[in-house]
Amino acid sequence: MIEPPISTPPQAYMDIIDMLISKARGFLEAGENLQAMAFVGNLTTKEVIPVMIQPGSGEDKDQSAQTIQSTASALDADFVFSIMEAWSLRPNKIPQMDAILDKYGSIGASPYAIDVCSLALETRRGVWVAQPQIKPKGISKKKRTIGTIEFRYFTEVGGRFMHLLPKKEGDEPLTILH
Repeated sequence: MIEPPISTPPQAYMDIIDMLISKARGFLEAGENLQAMAFVGNLTTKEVIPVMIQPGSGEDKDQSAQTIQSTASALDADFVFSIMEAWSLRPNKIPQMDAILDKYGSIGASPYAIDVCSLALETRRGVWVAQPQIKPKGISKKKRTIGTIEFRYFTEVGGRFMHLLPKKEGDEPLTILH
């Protein structure tokens, strides 16, 4: 698999999401868990509405995606930015992902899982994703932090928490990766 290049989202988005990333880092450093959230925003009005993402069953997640989509439509949103804790594989284990899923059933159940902060910015021109590892802060057992954020730009995306923006006239369709 060819990994997309590191690419910073346009400054108009960074002006908004930098503050949200800092708040997430602050929660982790205070010893708290992150509540999965989506921030639905309109660049013209500068309005940003937070929407809580319900973890749990597929039905709960589908309901959360529908709420985000409805909010995006009502706001005539330009972007959806989500922040959540997730599991990922250590970079050296990514090539064996299918075998690990077959053996353990999920990434989280495998001994190769690492905690990450999943950051995804959906815009009309593509999606930027970063997954910095969540690491202990100092010697604390509760306090954690995330390091440098390196976004990667994707034109092909899929999943329940993608394609949530309302269609606008002149939008170029994004390719869906299955």
